[in-house]
Amino acid sequence: MHDLDIHHIFELGLILVMIAAGITAIAKKLKQPYPIALVIVGTIIGLVNIPALESLKDFITEGEVFNFVIITLFLPALLGEAALKLPYSHLKENKEPILALAFGATLLSFLIVGFSTIWLLDFSIPTAFVFAALMSATDPVSVISIFKSVGVNKRLAIVIEGESLFNDGLAVVLFKISAFYLLTYIDLGVVGAGYGLWEFIKVISLGLIIGGVLGYGFSKLTSYFDDYPLEIIFSIILFYGSFILAEAVHASGVIAVVVAALIFGNYGARIGMSPTTKLNINNFWEVTALLANSIVFLMVGLEITRITLTDKWGYIFLAILIVLIARSISVYTSLLFTKNFPTSWKHVINWGGLKGSLSIALVLSLPRDFTGREEILIIAFSVVLFSLVFQGLSIKPLLSILGINKKEEGFKEYEELIARGHRFETALKEIHTVSRNLFITETVAKDVINQYEQDLSVLHNKIEKLFEKYPSLKEKQQSILQKHALYAQHEAIEKLNKEDIISNEVAEHEHNQITDKIVNLEELH
Repeated sequence: MHDLDIHHIFELGLILVMIAAGITAIAKKLKQPYPIALVIVGTIIGLVNIPALESLKDFITEGEVFNFVIITLFLPALLGEAALKLPYSHLKENKEPILALAFGATLLSFLIVGFSTIWLLDFSIPTAFVFAALMSATDPVSVISIFKSVGVNKRLAIVIEGESLFNDGLAVVLFKISAFYLLTYIDLGVVGAGYGLWEFIKVISLGLIIGGVLGYGFSKLTSYFDDYPLEIIFSIILFYGSFILAEAVHASGVIAVVVAALIFGNYGARIGMSPTTKLNINNFWEVTALLANSIVFLMVGLEITRITLTDKWGYIFLAILIVLIARSISVYTSLLFTKNFPTSWKHVINWGGLKGSLSIALVLSLPRDFTGREEILIIAFSVVLFSLVFQGLSIKPLLSILGINKKEEGFKEYEELIARGHRFETALKEIHTVSRNLFITETVAKDVINQYEQDLSVLHNKIEKLFEKYPSLKEKQQSILQKHALYAQHEAIEKLNKEDIISNEVAEHEHNQITDKIVNLEELH
């Protein structure tokens, strides 16, 4: 019976992966943010009675299963993947806005939402601050994947990513203190406030220490090996090990993973990883993150349909309003003294502070007897749904209105010239084919061919002038050519190896050399 249960769980898991992968593939093909598509489809599947999927829905929406999958199974992988690829130099360059948002804005939002819900929604103190902690987290899973799919300015993306990675750890700490210790601290008065502050500092510091020590240790370990499958296994042990160890000693698992992954991806990569290893580790975690993201968002959609919203519309509307206002006040206030930070970026950061799977997983982890659990559940789910669907879908138009994701100078002009060039080249090819098939003589076709060749010559001159005007455009095109040439070399070696002209050993050596060049090229541009 036990084996049957495990077999059934595996089948349900596979069905979930297939549905998630299908929706993700369609969304990517249509160039739409896939997290939102998954939440919407998940919600529809949850609401519509599909007999074949009933057992899947029941399995997924068990609080314990959802919690385990999001927090223990996927959160370390998603946080690790995002932090692994964040260059420390980029964080250092943007430390002011990242720290202001991750700490200043999170704490401010926590306090505003907490006190507002006590006053406006008549929540008890612990209920209000648990809800505030859930709402002060900008979910890295949602934010990063949506911003990646719409494409934003690199510096802005780094600030958004940095904020969502670090504020996450802080929000989880605030949630745990509010849910499990707040009442005790209130009863103890001033002494309680001291205890609360100590608990806060202890949880964060321990997380930093565990992440730092393990990150450094595993970075040193990789320097003794040049074997990327083994180094990928080290990264898996590092991400999950730092998270589980930190949680076991009541520290912040989130902060431990982020710090460990940052050290491993920067210091570890510098001292112990060849470019081939770096590329393979990044590729492995990219695939893992895409799979995890797809399943997470589909599960969020399914989970949301488990709650009844009747008679709670006024509450929900007020809660959404409180969360939006608190986010606005905290973002604009915390970035008040940050220099060289465009106002349009502040608008995007404010509106892009999405709530997601983490908020739902945390609220489901509340003890069943927690006072106000049902109210928090309903309101948190509603805010998450509003945030992912309404805010998520309006990010792309907002970027266009604010002119943030404009292509670099000269690019539109270059695209027009390329389009015209392709037209002329295709026309010439067609003329030659038709002339050959219909036995049209060269004298007849000559005039038409000359006209097109003249147009192409004018076009090439315009492109050369454009390259002189915008050297960055020329560099970009050269980089594309070099990359394509390297990929062609990779395929050529693969072919020689398949045909037994060269040995596996020589093929691997050549492939590694080509991969190193591709990685170096990507780092340059």
